[in-house]
Amino acid sequence: MSKLIKIGTRGSKLALWQAYYVEELLQKNGLETEIVIIDTKGDQVLDVSISKIGSKGVFTQELEDQLSDGRIDIAVHSAKDMQSNLPEGFEIIAFTERETENDVIASSKKDISISDPSKPLVLGTSSTRRVATLKHFYPHVKTVEVRGNLQTRIRKMEEGLCDALLLAYAGVHRMGYDDMIVEKLKLEEFTPAVGQGSVAIEVSKNLNPETRNQIIAACNHPETEKKLRAERAYLRVLEGGCSIPVFALAKMDNEEISLKGGIVSLDGQKRISIEVKGSSEEPEAIGEKLAEEVFALGGKEILDQIKSTLNK
Repeated sequence: MSKLIKIGTRGSKLALWQAYYVEELLQKNGLETEIVIIDTKGDQVLDVSISKIGSKGVFTQELEDQLSDGRIDIAVHSAKDMQSNLPEGFEIIAFTERETENDVIASSKKDISISDPSKPLVLGTSSTRRVATLKHFYPHVKTVEVRGNLQTRIRKMEEGLCDALLLAYAGVHRMGYDDMIVEKLKLEEFTPAVGQGSVAIEVSKNLNPETRNQIIAACNHPETEKKLRAERAYLRVLEGGCSIPVFALAKMDNEEISLKGGIVSLDGQKRISIEVKGSSEEPEAIGEKLAEEVFALGGKEILDQIKSTLNK
């Protein structure tokens, strides 16, 4: 008789989609499952921007508490919400196959275009990376802070807070709102957040090794894992949480990973974006190399400036 796997998740519709997706992967491999819904600080505090709450663990702390005392066996997260340095005693053991990585503009209005400066446009987003990227490439576009789950954001948009929302394709697609996508943004300009499009599975290091191996066999997508380990190593060197406008996207060709990434200043004035390549057998080394090169081009000064601004 295999162990019942208790799956911890946040309660939003998108978080539940991710949990049911992981549950299906586990059940296909003959494992029994149960879903446990957990409320997090990031879900409770909706009137303050994430960078003000403090980006570390804002969506993960409560799940990790239950992992550590064994109330749940795995925590399911959007990989892009995971801080680069996990607290002592935890690890990510699986990354699911990645969805299309692009950012998109979603709206009920169909005549939206970010590249037309003659039309005033207000986009809703809670991402410092997206705001800074807009300031760099499309300074005529105005932004407004919008938080909450996807359904809440759409409601706020339709109530007139903004013309459109700037979101990850993965979330819009998974929630069935493809008909609202008016523009898929270029990866060269809107290089995504680290991990965007994949679901990460976090466990306590005390988890039974046999159970751990069964979960990896059921859920982990090896190519996605290598790409995300490269991206996350880059983020780890920069010590960037989800409130820092850094970006990275790994592509894999045979046994080579090409990792494109960088950083953009909060005002959009300075943007560093470079590409490094290396063997897929050493994904972390590729991420570290990218960080070194970004720092060498002035990324350290941009990062220090961002951190001092956000800490005020």
